[in-house]
Amino acid sequence: MLTVQDIAQQIVAREGGFVNDPDDPGGATNFGVTIHTLRRLGLDLNGDGAVGVADVRHLTRAQAVDIFVQHYFHQPRIDALPEALHPSVFDMYVNAGSNAVKILQRLLCDMGYPVVVDGVLGPQSAAAAEAAFAKAPREMVNAYGIARRNYYFNLADRRPASRKYARTRAGGKGGWIKRAEEFIAPAYHLSTSEFTQRTASWD
Repeated sequence: MLTVQDIAQQIVAREGGFVNDPDDPGGATNFGVTIHTLRRLGLDLNGDGAVGVADVRHLTRAQAVDIFVQHYFHQPRIDALPEALHPSVFDMYVNAGSNAVKILQRLLCDMGYPVVVDGVLGPQSAAAAEAAFAKAPREMVNAYGIARRNYYFNLADRRPASRKYARTRAGGKGGWIKRAEEFIAPAYHLSTSEFTQRTASWD
């Protein structure tokens, strides 16, 4: 199994370097760490007395890994989940915050486990995830990845400005969908025709 450091390194590589896309609610981002995160943590990296875009640019890869491990893995207690779920839930927490946990909690509710969908990984949610995983390990990992993919689709349905993250200009799978499918077995990847059909209403 990958260590949490390994997973964090992969996330940083997946996120890439500095971007400041006006359509991204996260604002200026570097290695996946947003300006909002730096402000929340009070990280004035260039020492000018304020946390701004310059600090985002100043962020190093190693600092991003440390932030993710501490604040996006240990702090939200993703380490309480079955180890096989760590890569996808951790990656999603970096990408979507507590929505990563809500996706898991809704999935557990759909599977018949009475958990509260509050985005907090407490003992109840962790125990339910353990029980569901014990019954069907592979299926649980795939089910979470598929639920995650559906989250991205639903977000793009509601917010046209976000559709460019789910579908390329050429009509193929965008970064969000490819990212979700990295954690889903190939048998459950959408075919080109299935993807085109799912996104047809966006035209």
